Amino acid sequence: MRDRRDPIRGSRAARIGGRLSTRPGASTQGAVTLAVLCGVAGLAAAADPPAVPALTESAASAADDVAPSPDEQAVEEPATGATPQASPLVVTGYVDVGFAKAQGDGTSWPAGYAPPMANAPVDYYVDTFAPAVNSRGEVASNLPPVVGGVPDNVNGFLPRSAGIGGKPSFLLNTADVDVRYTAADFPVLVFTRLQLVPRLYGPVLAPGQGPGDNARLVLEQAFGRITPLRNAELAISIGKFDSVFGIEYLENQANFRVGVTPSLIARYTTGQSVGVKVFYRVQIIPASSAVSVNVAATNSGTFVESLQGPSRSLNGAPVGSVRLGYELNLERISVKLGGSASYGPRNDQLEGDGPKQKLLGVDARLVVPTLTVSGEFVHVNEDEATGMKVTGLGSFAGVTEFYAHGFYVQAAEELPLQIAPFRITLYGRYERRTAEFEGFTEITVDRITAGLNIGIGDNLMVKGEYLINRELAGAPTSDNNVVASSVVWTW
Repeated sequence: MRDRRDPIRGSRAARIGGRLSTRPGASTQGAVTLAVLCGVAGLAAAADPPAVPALTESAASAADDVAPSPDEQAVEEPATGATPQASPLVVTGYVDVGFAKAQGDGTSWPAGYAPPMANAPVDYYVDTFAPAVNSRGEVASNLPPVVGGVPDNVNGFLPRSAGIGGKPSFLLNTADVDVRYTAADFPVLVFTRLQLVPRLYGPVLAPGQGPGDNARLVLEQAFGRITPLRNAELAISIGKFDSVFGIEYLENQANFRVGVTPSLIARYTTGQSVGVKVFYRVQIIPASSAVSVNVAATNSGTFVESLQGPSRSLNGAPVGSVRLGYELNLERISVKLGGSASYGPRNDQLEGDGPKQKLLGVDARLVVPTLTVSGEFVHVNEDEATGMKVTGLGSFAGVTEFYAHGFYVQAAEELPLQIAPFRITLYGRYERRTAEFEGFTEITVDRITAGLNIGIGDNLMVKGEYLINRELAGAPTSDNNVVASSVVWTW
């Protein structure tokens, strides 16, 4: 039977601390286990076949190999007998407090850097996303080099910034409130996720920054979902929701991410957007397997909002995305495979149904009782665009054709220590990314990340990691390694 407790929080294994212990395929009724582990979050739970259609997309999505993102948990089974009826309205959330220190000035530009071509965009020559400091993918700084007292030219290839530069600082990364309503007499769920992100910027400002102390209010998700068929894992969502590409988006939230920071390729695959998506899953019980498909049509596809704004379509045509998933769940091992694709107009252009973007990706996970190994590869190609570029950070001049490819491999081991309520997980990740704007130098960078995750009870997680950023080819060498930590309080 599914856990009858709050599905946003999930069972003990799925709640907090990056718990990895699981028994894939352990249901004595022969039901396929919904092994829900994103990357190294190591979250897994056995589940009976659905008794009601009220599945949020990743209850189903547990098959899409999807890990339990808080908005994508199975809705509780209806009360029977003397069991009290669950409240239709559930409010949860978390507070993510961090401490970080980046080398240098907190960017990927070395001191005194000047681009090889005069007046060329300096963000075409480095990986501006490399010195990340939190689960949002924000960097220590995105301020470009200053020439003659004026910031050098950039062209919108930038992440959001925490604004700390190279100085150590505490950060209130995110204050999150999730509200979920489940209708009692109809298979409908409504979910919203509001986040406050306080930051102090100035006196020099980068794109997207306002002077002074500002608390940005982010409506990260807001959607309704209907599960129209009682005996099928079919869910239709309309609104603003997570990506369907790959698997890393399942760890977007700090209370589900085993580590502190996202990968170097997360900028292409983990963005939220507005549109419609459909999830469908079929269990093949005799083969201990399941297959699934997750399809979406959205304004901006799967890019993060600092690269492509999701709130409206700039060209009048949607971006289509799809992921096909397969899972094999045995008694002591679970294997999950997926292939993803996305195609449609660039949503940073105002030129109608003009320049296109295409993404292809594959992902895989291996889950054993205490160890999880996961990996993902993505290839990105964007057509040349000559009009004004509009992103979540502002407006910029037109850009050339762009391509990139990269991957990450991640492993986590929950130590077999009987010291409840503590759960200790060691994790590591290797990643590499190659990218080029047509006519500019191709750059290749990689990163080695090592960290420790300590779960304490059900409501506290403490994480710390060290990121080693390396410029392998094309990019100037920069001291931009990062020490990042995070304390996540879940309520």
